[in-house]
Amino acid sequence: MSNLLHTSFISTTKTPSLYRPTTVLPQPHFKKPTKIQAKIREIFMPALSSTMTEGKIVSWVKSEGDKLSKGESVVVVESDKADMDVETFYDGYLAAIMVDEGGVAAVGSAIGLLAETEDEIQMAKDKASSNVGSSSAAAASPPAPVEAVVSDSAPKAIESAPKAKSVTGSSVHPASEGGKRIVASPYAKKLAKELKVDLSSVVGSGPMGRIVAKDVEAAAATGAVIDKAKPNVSVKPDAGPKVELGSVVPFTAMQAAVSRNMVESLAVPTFRVGYTISTDALDALYKKIKSKGVTMTAMLAKATALALAAHPVVNSSCRDGKSFTYNSSINIAVAVAIDGGLITPVLPDADKVDIYTLSRKWKELVDKARAKQLQPHEYTTGTFTLSNLGMFGVDRFDAILPPGTGAIMAVGASQPTIVGTKDGRIGMKNQMQVNVTADHRVIYGADLASFLQTLAKIIEDPKDLTF
Repeated sequence: MSNLLHTSFISTTKTPSLYRPTTVLPQPHFKKPTKIQAKIREIFMPALSSTMTEGKIVSWVKSEGDKLSKGESVVVVESDKADMDVETFYDGYLAAIMVDEGGVAAVGSAIGLLAETEDEIQMAKDKASSNVGSSSAAAASPPAPVEAVVSDSAPKAIESAPKAKSVTGSSVHPASEGGKRIVASPYAKKLAKELKVDLSSVVGSGPMGRIVAKDVEAAAATGAVIDKAKPNVSVKPDAGPKVELGSVVPFTAMQAAVSRNMVESLAVPTFRVGYTISTDALDALYKKIKSKGVTMTAMLAKATALALAAHPVVNSSCRDGKSFTYNSSINIAVAVAIDGGLITPVLPDADKVDIYTLSRKWKELVDKARAKQLQPHEYTTGTFTLSNLGMFGVDRFDAILPPGTGAIMAVGASQPTIVGTKDGRIGMKNQMQVNVTADHRVIYGADLASFLQTLAKIIEDPKDLTF
């Protein structure tokens, strides 16, 4: 939950602002102070991360006219990395929604109005109508955004929901892995549990087919609930979600953030160093402790963190081009592919946490990442990044340096390889290729070479990983 719902007062009388100096003339005949007749607050689009410039409304938790209590969730906002519930700081009534579900608004712009009393709701609605009218007139020249098209088609999708027996290719979110994974807002998932609605039978009317709260409510009204007496029948998708070839699809908030970061990384002078590491001992240890919940990702993160502890310059960062920082913590960020983008959940203090705790933490972070529920500190505090495509059989690749960090390591697959030993014999070993991309303003070739030698020693003799 995020307490980032910023508001401001809109005075509905001609009383001077309390923050602006005014000259007060004596009024002997009027002893009573002037009262503000109404308090209408603007609900602003919050900044949920340091890189966020705009946000998308995933769903409104409350409807117009609903009473709100301080600390209660009002709206779910999609930032550049996650969906977050946003709370209100004030009691009152949600008087007007100025940006509908699926709409995009700049950080700091008004997305709704909050009235203090029921009597002020209509006044707030009039205020919202005048604002929307003026803004729509100013924006008449640009073409209609995609979100507007989605919003227009939403009622039709809801009307057809009762007739739909299964999810068709056109209604599946393009990032839902061919229909295997249901894409819904956090509030829609919560509501589906409460109303016992089977999300696999719901057609999403949100952005790009996402299931939002009103879809769940419509499904509940038509009886699309989970029947425990009958076995669950899985929906078998076709070859995959259908896409219209030749169509132009705008970036999601996450894709736009990734794009900005990649462009920013071009300004950093980088170099790359590759290294081959034998993994026989690591593989043997993994088989031994896997049943205790240990993941290979956690093992690689732990090994990397221990190597970074011996080479702090590789864990440093340069942000202004004039100085660099020896980071006090070793926070390993690991790239994870999620619906429609990429995110790097962070394992904090990975050198100090035991491998079992680290594995549990990693599983928790992955679940939150795929549900788009990571908090900003869980993906923005990395000091060194791992990107592992080995599980896909990729033997080697180069990674792009994330802005604000000193290095990123690309990890390839561990594969059986015929190798020559020092005594002239030929043998078989499992080996993996790692390639490190580093900021050459801070880290030099010898620094990376020493770091990789240390990392190889830890992986090839991993006894320290379990302590």
